[in-house]
Amino acid sequence: MSILSPTTARQPLGRAIARIALGAVLAIAGIGHLTAQRDEFQAQVPDWVPFSKDFVVLASGGVEIALGAALIALPRHRKIVSWIVAAFFVAVFPGNIHQYVDHIDAFGLDTDEKRLTRLFFQPVLVLWAIAAGTGKRSD
Repeated sequence: MSILSPTTARQPLGRAIARIALGAVLAIAGIGHLTAQRDEFQAQVPDWVPFSKDFVVLASGGVEIALGAALIALPRHRKIVSWIVAAFFVAVFPGNIHQYVDHIDAFGLDTDEKRLTRLFFQPVLVLWAIAAGTGKRSD
């Protein structure tokens, strides 16, 4: 079975909960991009990004909402959606590095130690996304 093929196999309850929880986290974060946390997200956009920081934050917020909704609403496509979510987490990682390297205070990360610690959680998100897309041991 291809990663692009819809699955009809039932997902174990724990994986389904992980998928739905990650979807909710993404949707809530995406809403934050568009509302109260917009300035903090803008602070994470590296200067080398060739678009305005506001555009990047709004666009990435929209993508997060869409990915969160897809994780929740498209369980038959969970494999491909979870891999896209994992790729998204990899794509936004330079923003976390930028925050650390340039000593930017945002989201309560007001010390280099806190910002460095956060860098180690990005691989956890990638693994969470991949795990959330599996349905059984052979997936």
